[in-house]
Amino acid sequence: MNHIGSFRRAVAVAALLAASGAGAEVISYSTALGGAVEAPPNASPGTGWATLWLDTTAHTMRLETSFSGLLGNTTAAHIHCCTATPEAGTAGVATQVPNFVGFPLGVTAGAYDFTFDLSAATSWNLAFITANGGSPASAEAALLAGLDSERAYLNIHTAQFPGGEIRGFLSRDVPEPAVPALLGMAAVAALASSRRP
Repeated sequence: MNHIGSFRRAVAVAALLAASGAGAEVISYSTALGGAVEAPPNASPGTGWATLWLDTTAHTMRLETSFSGLLGNTTAAHIHCCTATPEAGTAGVATQVPNFVGFPLGVTAGAYDFTFDLSAATSWNLAFITANGGSPASAEAALLAGLDSERAYLNIHTAQFPGGEIRGFLSRDVPEPAVPALLGMAAVAALASSRRP
């Protein structure tokens, strides 16, 4: 694992914890994106990565992704959930359709960083809400279950590959030893700043 990327994730998680208050649970998931993971697989030279931070107390989801080398121009991007088998198959779209708000479209390379309010119906595909209990809260619970069982994937669609040019199944990140220490430092800093006059 890339130690700079791990450190960056740890700092981001610590910052999210400090911003959202003590007791918040921020869970991170990440994936590499590629055409070989698509269903059916393709030979696209496109690559990318994505990291997702889910705050189960604030009910927010931050998605950070970067991609390059696509053969077609982007037409849509979203998270699909939940496949019948972990890390295989296809599923309907869980998040916004046809694409994430502000996602770079019409390009072969780009980056995206956005935080969604999971308590708002506008962050979801309404069909996913309906199929999973009828509320944003039940949709969030279904997505969390799908993420934890590796049955949710990020898909980037292009004009050349309308069904998806690159995708990756999101896996829960296991904190490296530095992460608990950073989280502890963030908690101490938050406590110290709350006690200042």
